[in-house]
Amino acid sequence: MRRAEALAAVMRGKRGVVIAGMHGKTTTSAMTAHVLREGGLHPSHYVGAEIPILGTNAHWDSRGEYFVAEGDESDGTLRCFHPEHCLILNIEEEHLDFHVDLEAIEKVFAQLIEQTSETVFYNVDDANTARLCAKHKGAISFGFFEKADYRGADVELRDFASVFCVYRRGQQLGEAILNVPGQHNVQNAVGVIALATELGIPFEKIAASLRKFEHARRRFEIKYQSDRFLLVDDYAHHPTEIRATLKAAKSTGRKRVLTMFQPHRYSRTKALRKEFGRAFDDADRVVVTDVYPANEAPIPGISGKTIADEIATHGHRGVSYQPRLEWVHRDVGNMLDFGDLVLSLGAGNIHEQLSVLAADLVIAERLIGIVGEEADVRLYEPLSKHTTLRVGGPAQFWVEPRNENAFAELIRSCRRESLPLFVIGRGSNLLVRDGGIRGVVVHPRGGDFDRIEVNGNEIIAGVGAKLKEVAYAGKAAGLGGLEWMEGIPGAVGGGLRMNAGAMGAQTFENIVRVRYLDANGEAHTKTCDELEVHYRNFPLLENNFAVSAVFRGQPAPTEEIVRKLEASQEKRRTSQPAAKSAGCIFKNPNSCPAGKLVDELGLKNSRVGKARVSEVHGNFIVNDGGATAADMIELIERIKSVARAKRGIELETEVQVVGEMA
Repeated sequence: MRRAEALAAVMRGKRGVVIAGMHGKTTTSAMTAHVLREGGLHPSHYVGAEIPILGTNAHWDSRGEYFVAEGDESDGTLRCFHPEHCLILNIEEEHLDFHVDLEAIEKVFAQLIEQTSETVFYNVDDANTARLCAKHKGAISFGFFEKADYRGADVELRDFASVFCVYRRGQQLGEAILNVPGQHNVQNAVGVIALATELGIPFEKIAASLRKFEHARRRFEIKYQSDRFLLVDDYAHHPTEIRATLKAAKSTGRKRVLTMFQPHRYSRTKALRKEFGRAFDDADRVVVTDVYPANEAPIPGISGKTIADEIATHGHRGVSYQPRLEWVHRDVGNMLDFGDLVLSLGAGNIHEQLSVLAADLVIAERLIGIVGEEADVRLYEPLSKHTTLRVGGPAQFWVEPRNENAFAELIRSCRRESLPLFVIGRGSNLLVRDGGIRGVVVHPRGGDFDRIEVNGNEIIAGVGAKLKEVAYAGKAAGLGGLEWMEGIPGAVGGGLRMNAGAMGAQTFENIVRVRYLDANGEAHTKTCDELEVHYRNFPLLENNFAVSAVFRGQPAPTEEIVRKLEASQEKRRTSQPAAKSAGCIFKNPNSCPAGKLVDELGLKNSRVGKARVSEVHGNFIVNDGGATAADMIELIERIKSVARAKRGIELETEVQVVGEMA
C-alpha cells in the first residue's frame, strides 16, 4: 500500500484537513497542525518533514476530531483523499517524471477538490489554483488580492519575522507576526488563518500561535548565525520555490546572498531548464553542482552545467558550475565577506555542504578573534594564488597576521585546538598538491612582517619582506654583499627556511641573528653561531616559525652595488625561464648539476598535461597555463625514474611538496 493510501485509511473516522500544492505544503501543514493544537482542537497530523515545534512529523491524538495531512501530488495519490476541508496553495508544472503535463496535474487536483465534502480554501493569487477552485461550492479564497475573502496586507520584515495585517471580507482582524520571513510564507499563513478562523478559533489565539511557530527542518532553517555571517538551508528545488526563497533571503537585508544549488532529478532539470535560468535573479552569486538523481538514470547532455549555462544565458554574471559536490562549500566559502547570507537550495544532500561550511566558520570566527579585525582570515583560499608555480588546492583556513603577538597567539591557539599549522611566504619554492592544505595556513604579511630597517651595517627585515627589497635597501644604504638576493623571488621567511641562494651565495652567509617563535608561541633570538644550517635546509624552522632576521652588509661604492645587481638580473633573465615556475626542482647531485643532467637525458620540453620541463633550464618545470599539481608531480617522478634507470642517480627534490591529494 502506498503512503498516501495508508494515510487516507488512517484518517477515516477523523475530520480530514488536507494541505495540497506544488510548493510550501510541508511548512503550511506544520503551521496548520500547530495553530489547531494551540487553538485547543487536539488535531492528529502527518507532515513530510521533521517538525521541531510539533515534536514529531506524525502524531495521533484520540481527543481531537481533526486530522491534518500533507497531500502528495507527485505520484497522483492525492486522489486517495476524501477530506472535509482542503487548503490548496498552488498548481503548476512539476513532477513531470510522473505526470505528462500540467493538464494531468490539474486533473488530480480537480478530483481532490471534488472529493472535499466541505470547504476548499484556495490561493487566489495563483491563476491555476483560482481557476480550478473558484467554482467549488463554498470555496474560500485567501491571498494578497484585494477581493480575497481573507487578505494579507502591509507585509514587512522585522527582526527576521514577517509582520502583516489580516482582513476578513474587508474587515480587519488584526496584526499577525510570523516567525519566518518571506511573502510566500505570509501568503500561506493567511490560508491557515482562514481555515482556523472558519473552524472557530479566535484570531487572537491564531496570532499568538503564529508568533511561536518555527519552520520545519530544511525550510529556511538557520544553520549558523553571527554578527558577520548567516547560513540558511532550504528544501526549495523547483523554480517557483527558489524564487520565493531567494526573495525571502534578500529581504533579510544582508549584504549579499550567496547560493549553492543542487538540481533534483534529471527529468526536472531537463523539463524546467529555462525556468531555472530565470529563478536566481535575487542571488548575488550562484554555485551549481551536479544533479541529485533520486531514483532516476542520467539523461545524456543534462547536468548541473545545464542550469548554470541557462542562468548565465539569462544574464546573471555571478554563476559558476562545480561538478564535485564535496567542493561546493569551498567555492562558496571563499567568496564570503562580512554581512553575507549563504543559502543552500535543493532536495538532495546539498545541506551537508552547508553544514561543513558552518563548522569551519565557527573556527574561522575564532581565528578572527585571535588575530584581530585588521588581519585577513579567509576560508578555502586557493593556494594557486600564492605560489609562483600557480598550482595547488585551497588552504582550509588562510590567516594573515600583522604582528608578532598575533602570530604567537595563533600558534598557541592551534596547539590547544590540535589544528595543523603551516607557514607560507611568497610560495616560490613550494608545490602544493591539488587537495590543498588542511588546518591553518599562515601568511605573515603587513605591519611588522614587511618592515625593513637599516642600522649601521645591519638590515633588520620581517619575514614577509621580499629578499629583493632587502638587496635594494642595502643599495640605498651603501651596503653591498646582498646583491645576489635580487635574483630570488621569495621572501625573507622562505629564504631562511630553505637557506636560499644564487650567484654562488646563500642566505646564512649574510645572517647575523634570527628571531623566531617556538611551538608554544614563545619568542627567541639566536645568533648565526648558534644555528645549524645545511644546503637548502635550516632545521630550526621545521618546528619553529621565523618572524625576523638581521642581515649584515659591507660598505661598498654605489656603482659596484648597481653593477652586481644588474649582473644578478641578467643571469636570471638569461638562465631562467620567464614562465611560471617554483625555481629549481631538484637539488644538485654531487656528480652533475641537476639542470645539466636533465638536459643530457633529453628531457627538456617533455611534458605531462600543462606541466613542462623548461627549454631554458632543465632544472625548472614550468606551468604553461592550467597545469595541476598532479601534472607536476607526475613529471617530477618521470624525471627521477629516467635519471635512476639511465645514470643510477637518485634525484632529490629541492622544491617542497606539501598538501593532500585531490
